[in-house]
Amino acid sequence: MTGMKRADIGVALYVLAAFVMFIISIPNWILDILLAINIAVAFTILFTCMFSKEVLDMSYFPTMLLFTTIFRIALNVSSTKLILTTGDPGNVVATFGEYVGGGDLIIGFIVFIILIIIQFMVINKGSERVAEVTARFTLDAMPGKQMAIDADLNTGAITDEEAKRRRDKIQEESSFFGSMDGAVKYVKGDATAGLIITAVNLVGGLIMGMMRQGLDFNTAIQKYTILTIGDGLVSQIPSLLISLSTGILVTKGSKDADFGTVLVGQLFGIPKVMYLVGAVIAFLGVVTPLNPVIFITLGLVFIVVGRIMAGTLETAKIETEVSEEETAAEEIRQPENVNALLQVDPIELEFGYGIIPLADVNQGGDLLDRVVMIRRQIALELGTVVPIIRLRDNIQLNPNQYIIKIKGVQVSEGEILFDHYMAMNPGYVEEEITGIPTFEPSFHLPAIWISESQRERAESMGYTVVDPPSIIATHLTQVIREHISELLSRQDTQNLINNIKEPNPTLVEELVPKMLSVGEIQKVLQNLLKEGISIRDLLTIFETMADYAPTTRDPDILTEYVRQALKRAISSKFFPSNETTSVVTLDPKLEQKIMGSVKQTEQGAYLNLDPDTTKEIMKSVESETSKLEEQGKAPIIITSPIVRIYFKRLTEDYFKDLIVVSYNEVESNVELQSVGMITA
Repeated sequence: MTGMKRADIGVALYVLAAFVMFIISIPNWILDILLAINIAVAFTILFTCMFSKEVLDMSYFPTMLLFTTIFRIALNVSSTKLILTTGDPGNVVATFGEYVGGGDLIIGFIVFIILIIIQFMVINKGSERVAEVTARFTLDAMPGKQMAIDADLNTGAITDEEAKRRRDKIQEESSFFGSMDGAVKYVKGDATAGLIITAVNLVGGLIMGMMRQGLDFNTAIQKYTILTIGDGLVSQIPSLLISLSTGILVTKGSKDADFGTVLVGQLFGIPKVMYLVGAVIAFLGVVTPLNPVIFITLGLVFIVVGRIMAGTLETAKIETEVSEEETAAEEIRQPENVNALLQVDPIELEFGYGIIPLADVNQGGDLLDRVVMIRRQIALELGTVVPIIRLRDNIQLNPNQYIIKIKGVQVSEGEILFDHYMAMNPGYVEEEITGIPTFEPSFHLPAIWISESQRERAESMGYTVVDPPSIIATHLTQVIREHISELLSRQDTQNLINNIKEPNPTLVEELVPKMLSVGEIQKVLQNLLKEGISIRDLLTIFETMADYAPTTRDPDILTEYVRQALKRAISSKFFPSNETTSVVTLDPKLEQKIMGSVKQTEQGAYLNLDPDTTKEIMKSVESETSKLEEQGKAPIIITSPIVRIYFKRLTEDYFKDLIVVSYNEVESNVELQSVGMITA
């Protein structure tokens, strides 16, 4: 029998014993044992609540409250039976009545009433209110805590595992405080029941003593009042301990240290306070009729304790400084720290100290929330998960400067003016507005920095007005789009495969690794992302690769087949419906020349054109696409399917925004108009 099973049986017997006592009368010696166990359990719960470091260490406390309450009421019932039937409820009840009450009816009764008042009016009422308020605030704070976890996760401050652990902890805390809000009602009801049972014992005992045992009134009231008070005390003292435990648990503030250490440290940890208290107490002993020996001695004790605390704090400060220096030196000497320096963050956003308020939630900055939205936007738009975006300040930068790094290398930068807005002329606004000339960092469009007071006027004139966080977020989004293909790792690809494998196991088992490796699938997905084609429709992409992989494993050729399968998505992206799209075509002779220059190798195919021909092609591309750009239209070139990939490779280093589409990637209902032809 395992330890867990023995624990389960022990809890079951504890609860079962309570129900047995409701039905069967037990001997007084067994009642003594059970009362002693009840007191021991109450002290155990009290000290465990005191020294638990956080409330979730006692996550089953509401259940404990229910069990101990039922057990204590059962003991009350059993002791009541013995008091009324035999007049001998055992040693424990009699001792509490005679010893704790001093053997005096009046003293015992007063002590009992005081305990009831303390428990019912002070501890229970306070614990109930604290539990109710804590439950309400815990539930209200849940959305904010969830957002904080998401922000930490997106900035790389925590891992996915840590984020999951924190989310689970939030759920557990909300469930715990919700349960505690109801569980404290058990304790309140228990105190009320104890008071009623005591009254029943007193009246019933008096009647039984006079009618059944033939005692006179004075003897009966003396005997049964003491037993009743003893019974009330032996049940109310454990109840008081558990009520106190409830109050300690719901008001516990420290999560990082023991209860006693924190309590003493916070109460007696400031030497200045000790000096003042000591001086006041000693002063009262000197100038008032109060006992001077007691008050002057106590004042000196406080002053001495304050001096000791001051010395302890000074020593602790020196030890902390030395320890920090030693730790820093040890960290530098440790070889594994060199390995940590080798890690490169996929995406980094570094900014000067002037931009810190935009990223600081406490100062009202929402840059972290915007980073979360960027990852969500890219996932919806391109179907891939953006790696964690690391945000950090860099004092080496200008105060208003920020830089964006991809895999540790700076790829872009920008500069903003805090408390200013960027106004951009969409092209049709003739009236000018005064401000500081600048360029929009994402697309290098001319813009003007304006103040808050000019914002409404600029918007009414037709300017596009953007705040600093939006400028940074737009720039970061654009950079991620441009480099998303190189950010897609083999592990990311495997995660995408795992996501589609669950609903489509047959497809994935056929494709990977029998036909294609993870690396080859990665290359196809990178090719698509590089040209801005979404990979959200992984099912179609994988189905197409499975169809053509038996004949070729060349990622470039497979990419073309996949693009043709995605022609509906490509057409909707580049060719607006119900509108004729202007495009540029390739001269058939040029296509033949390009295909004649393709060289096949074991590593794949490449284009081998002479420099003069390449120069002429680039000149023609620039000339023809400029016609489209002058009309405000995207530069789109239509080619035959077999030429598309090679022409795109030829031009991508010269024209990054050039869109190259094959005829097989265009839906039949799309209307195209050729406005030029590229020749060489």
